[in-house]
Amino acid sequence: MIEDDGGARVFLSELFRAAVAAAHPAVAVPRHLPPRPRGRTIVVGAGKASAQMARALEGAWDGPLSGAIVTRYGCGCPCDRIEVLEAAHPVPDAAGLAATRRMVELVAAAGPNDLVIALVSGGGSALLPAPPPGLDLGDEMALNEALLRSGAPIGAMNAVRKHASAIKGGRLAAASRAPVASLILSDIPGDAPHLVASGPTVPDGATRAEALRAVADYRIDLPHRVLAHLASGAADAPLPGDPRFAGHTHVIVASAGLSLDAAAAEAARRGVAAAVLSDAIEGEARDVGLVHAALAREVAARGRPFAKPVVILSGGETTVTLRGRGRGGRNAEFLLSLALAIDGVPGVSALAADTDGIDGSETNAGAFADGGTAAAIRAAGLDPRALLMANDSYSAFAGVGALFDTGPTGTNVNDFRAILVR
Repeated sequence: MIEDDGGARVFLSELFRAAVAAAHPAVAVPRHLPPRPRGRTIVVGAGKASAQMARALEGAWDGPLSGAIVTRYGCGCPCDRIEVLEAAHPVPDAAGLAATRRMVELVAAAGPNDLVIALVSGGGSALLPAPPPGLDLGDEMALNEALLRSGAPIGAMNAVRKHASAIKGGRLAAASRAPVASLILSDIPGDAPHLVASGPTVPDGATRAEALRAVADYRIDLPHRVLAHLASGAADAPLPGDPRFAGHTHVIVASAGLSLDAAAAEAARRGVAAAVLSDAIEGEARDVGLVHAALAREVAARGRPFAKPVVILSGGETTVTLRGRGRGGRNAEFLLSLALAIDGVPGVSALAADTDGIDGSETNAGAFADGGTAAAIRAAGLDPRALLMANDSYSAFAGVGALFDTGPTGTNVNDFRAILVR
């Protein structure tokens, strides 16, 4: 029986760990290995989980391997045969540009009898900057910053990204004469493979016109040179029917849905029923927080639509439209909004965290909240509502010792939200 908020934090932390374990590359990658080729096996990859994916592949692959992957600074791990590179995320840097060139070299050197295995996970878009002719790294950095500020959903952002890149939208795979087998660890609501890391090896049907419409609809403030490029035919990306993709394959090796199922099973093992709302929730983080809070209040007060005790689980990828200059990621912003909306409600505890272990640009995975959190923030001399308006959720939770720190987890299936109603 979970009697207090301290016990609730332990319980919610264990659910998070179960979710992460189910999506770890060491478990997911060996289940989806492609057949060995007659020639060489060349590995490329990008994303926050790509180093762990490379290590898992090395341990499971029966044959020679070579290649290189790029991951976020601090997310690397030792590999014996695959080179591990590190670069900046969420805004690209020169190290990412060098890593991208390395990926292109490796793929272009593959012959028809070889096999390219692409290890793709969330975060790979920023880690693979590749400005097309007429643009430079500064333009791509400005593009990423504008997209992060916009609050646009992931589909809209990727439509823009792929048309302002020389590698996204399947272009990396199109450079290969060898078949490409993509193993994808999905952080995308709905698990669309072409959206993970902006699809360097998986094309999609989004057109340049759709990218321009997204820029207009979400009022994305792009540099003039990027806009000019998007308006030109040079931005057109290859479509799924392009013959260069014949013989290529892709598979989702892990996803938010599988992780939420694992968390629900862990809750049941501990004697608490679980209700999985969805693994594909999108929208403004603070608005999603309000909806979750309303549901938690209904359960707490009236025992509907779920009987107590229950843990309400959800995943997906919310967004944050920057209004201030504060600190914190989308999970902490969700949670601060929820904390304000359950202020004074007893028996409700919540954890929101990014499954990669890093929420936004800070070092915490997320944070904890309960019905007393908003009052505790005020008692610490802080204004929780003002901090929410300034996108400074990190300061709110740091001020009351409610940050959730895990360090890099080695995987990335996006947001994890768990609300326990005792």
